[in-house]
Amino acid sequence: MAAASNFVNPRSPVADSARQAGEAPSQHACARCVVDVRAVNDARKHYLRLALLALGALLGCTGGSAPQGHNGDTSFAATQARGARVMGVDQYTSAHVFEDLPDGGRIILERNDSTDTAGIATIRRHMQTIAADFEHGDFAKPFQVHAQVVPGTATMKARRAAIRYKAAERPRGGEVRLQSADPAAVTAIHEFLAFQRAAHHAAAHEGMHQWSVR
Repeated sequence: MAAASNFVNPRSPVADSARQAGEAPSQHACARCVVDVRAVNDARKHYLRLALLALGALLGCTGGSAPQGHNGDTSFAATQARGARVMGVDQYTSAHVFEDLPDGGRIILERNDSTDTAGIATIRRHMQTIAADFEHGDFAKPFQVHAQVVPGTATMKARRAAIRYKAAERPRGGEVRLQSADPAAVTAIHEFLAFQRAAHHAAAHEGMHQWSVR
């Protein structure tokens, strides 16, 4: 069978062209095979380059990576896990609001399930605790949740005498109101709340949806 594969019909155009070139028909056929294989390989490389360029353009349109949800965003997932440990409730089934106000702002945390009385009570205790902590310049809990010093807290600590913190209950959780007449303190509060909004994928006002839902 191997010998048959190299056979060239002496009357074929391949044989005629080979004779005109002064080559043996079988040698000419082999040369054409090599050329054909190279052409196929070149075509494959060309289409592969086109495919890679198309993929790059697609990824560029989606921000350079596939869309990510909670499970794909490892930083957010880590924040959620630490938040659950510090606050005592599942962050995915709770809702945050970090609202800027002219004289400061407020932090709201509520359970999505109004029948979860245990979770609601846990949130209320947490809000009471952080209101007392912040009043004394203690921002250990935000540090524990975010694993870093939270922007604004240095000024909030330095100007703690100028800031008032008041915890209040809400039907499904609680809130802490932050108030100050000191412009520097208000600016620091807004920095603090902006960071929290981004890190928790949270709303800036009541009635707004959080950035994403699991």
